[in-house]
Amino acid sequence: MDLAQTARALVAPGKGILAADESTSTIKRRFESIGVANTEDNRRAYRELLFRTAEAAPYISGVILYDETIRQKAVDGTPLVKLLTDQGIHPGIKVDIGAKPLAGSPNEVVTEGLDGLRERLAEYKQLGAVFAKWRAVITIGQGIPTGYCIEANAHALARYASLVQEAGLVPIVEPEVLMDGDHSIERCEEVTTRTLRVVYRELASAHVVLEGTLLKPNMVLSGKDAKQRAPADEVAHRTVDVFKRTVPAAVPGIVFLSGGQSDDEATVNLDAINRYAAKAGAPWELSFSYGRGLQAAPQKAWSGKIENVAVAQRSYAHRAKVTAAARMGKYSPAMEKELVAA
Repeated sequence: MDLAQTARALVAPGKGILAADESTSTIKRRFESIGVANTEDNRRAYRELLFRTAEAAPYISGVILYDETIRQKAVDGTPLVKLLTDQGIHPGIKVDIGAKPLAGSPNEVVTEGLDGLRERLAEYKQLGAVFAKWRAVITIGQGIPTGYCIEANAHALARYASLVQEAGLVPIVEPEVLMDGDHSIERCEEVTTRTLRVVYRELASAHVVLEGTLLKPNMVLSGKDAKQRAPADEVAHRTVDVFKRTVPAAVPGIVFLSGGQSDDEATVNLDAINRYAAKAGAPWELSFSYGRGLQAAPQKAWSGKIENVAVAQRSYAHRAKVTAAARMGKYSPAMEKELVAA
C-alpha cells in the first residue's frame, strides 16, 4: 500500500482515528482523576481494553500509539500492535517529544523531537507503524501568537513530514490552535487561517507530497472561557470556510482533534461540519482523530477495575459509533440513548 492509499484508508467513509498516544505524564493526570495508579501494567491494561473492543473496530481506521505502547504485549503475550492489525486497524505512532518554551518568546512553545527522528522512524516502521503524528501548539493570548512562533512550528512540522514520508509512513500534520482562553470565534478563525497558510507553505518548501498526508487541526471555536460561545452551525461554517481558503484539495482528509471539547460538543460540532461541508462541496474527507472525545467515558467506566472492563468496552464502542455517524453527518442526539438501553 503506497502513502496515498494509506492516507485514504485512514479517512475511509464512516471511520476515524483513535488517539491513544498520551504520554506517561498526561495519562497520569487522566488516571488520577479516576483513582488509578499510573503504572505500566495499568497503562497496558487500559489500552488493551480499548484495542480488544471488537464492536468499535468497524468505526476505527487507525490508532495513534505512544512509544511505550507500540512495544507492549497484551496479558496473553500478543503484541498490542497485532491486536489492531488483526482487526484491520492501522497502527500509528506519536513521534514528537512535546512542546518546549520557545526561546525569544517566553509565552509561546515550539515542538521538539527532530534529532534522531530518521532512526526512530525506521524502528517504528519495523514495529508495525504505518503512519506518524507530530503536534504543534499555537496559543491565543495578549500579543500572541507571534509570526515567529507560527513559523518555527510550521517549519518543524514540515521537516517532520518530509522525514516521515522518506521512511515510507504517512505523516499526520497537527497544528493545534488551543481553545484555552476567552477569545472570540472570530479570533480563532483569524489565527487558524494564518497558521494553516504558513504550514502549507512550509510543507511545499520541504517537498512533502500532500496526497500522502493528513491534516489534524482544531475546529474553529470560541475560547472555552468566552462569555458567549458560538453554536455548532457557526463552528461548521467558519471551520469549513477557513479550510477552503487554506488547505489544498490534494490533501485526502482532515481528521479533527477534539481539543478539550466535551464528548457531546465534539460530536455535535463534527456532525454540523460534515453536514455543511456536503452542501459546500468540500474536497476532503472530514473525519476525526479523537483522544478524550472517545476515551473520557470508557476511562471513567473502567476506573481501573477488571470487573468494569465489559462496561467500559461498551462505552468506548458507543462513542466510536456515534462519532463515526457524526463523521458522516448522520448523528442524532437520540443515538446517545442506545448505550442506556444496552
